[in-house]
Amino acid sequence: MGISGGWLSAHGEPRRLCSRRRNVISCGVPENAISVTALEKFFPPARSGWRAFLQPFEKANVAALAGLSLEVRSGEAVALLGANGAGKSTLLRILATLLLPTRGSAQIAGHDAATQAREVRRRLGYHAGSDLGFYARLTGRENLRFFGRLNHLSATLLARRIPDLAKQFHLEEALDRQVRTLSSGTVQRLSLARALLHEPQVLLLDEPTRSLDAIAAAEFRRFLKSEVLRSGDTSLLFASHSLQEVELLADRVAVIDKGRLVACDTAGALRQNTSAASLEDAFLRLTGRGVSAAEETE
Repeated sequence: MGISGGWLSAHGEPRRLCSRRRNVISCGVPENAISVTALEKFFPPARSGWRAFLQPFEKANVAALAGLSLEVRSGEAVALLGANGAGKSTLLRILATLLLPTRGSAQIAGHDAATQAREVRRRLGYHAGSDLGFYARLTGRENLRFFGRLNHLSATLLARRIPDLAKQFHLEEALDRQVRTLSSGTVQRLSLARALLHEPQVLLLDEPTRSLDAIAAAEFRRFLKSEVLRSGDTSLLFASHSLQEVELLADRVAVIDKGRLVACDTAGALRQNTSAASLEDAFLRLTGRGVSAAEETE
């Protein structure tokens, strides 16, 4: 289908890529917890062999993000849905102050991710399913204390926050064990506890259940739904290839293709506006990748 960035409403008018504000308590957070405007990011072309030595000196002309704009409201959960290489992780890493954009702007709670990185990090929790970054020979408690101190949390506050989070995420037995002895599911929960340790206003998750088995992944989603998102105090932007995860957690789904935002709406609205039977079909049609296998056999 020829559906592109000019996503239209039923009346033929341009559809705003944001939803109405949810009825949540706003603790001094701007209306948009995340605001991305015309964001671009270019990388040098990937090289192998001896040509790889020239890569840092080559012109950055490979687009990972190509003028992407997106808003996440206070208390809202938005999923990033796209194929590998669509730009999801690049967007999250820019918001997490781990990458600088080539052009455009990205703001967290009203602070620019490029020029006000320190203020952004104070308001941000970041968790990636593939890069947990713990010190393997330290215990869970020692790791949380270390990262808490990096976030300028006092010893008194950490003495209260760590047991509270451990109880919340069923980590009591893991706190005094070395991280290298913990299961992957337990380490994932420990990583989420670290991301929430300083009570961030915004939480970024990059494929958080990628390495988990089905049971651990289901438990992790339940934690997010019932313990993190229930109060509406935390805004969430996450990338996932699991459509079940997206439909369970997301208020809206942002479909990204080749670094551009194709559409952003509720899962139901995406299905309705593409006449698709499932979110998978809607995604395939929005990104021009054809129809599902079920339709091909009809």
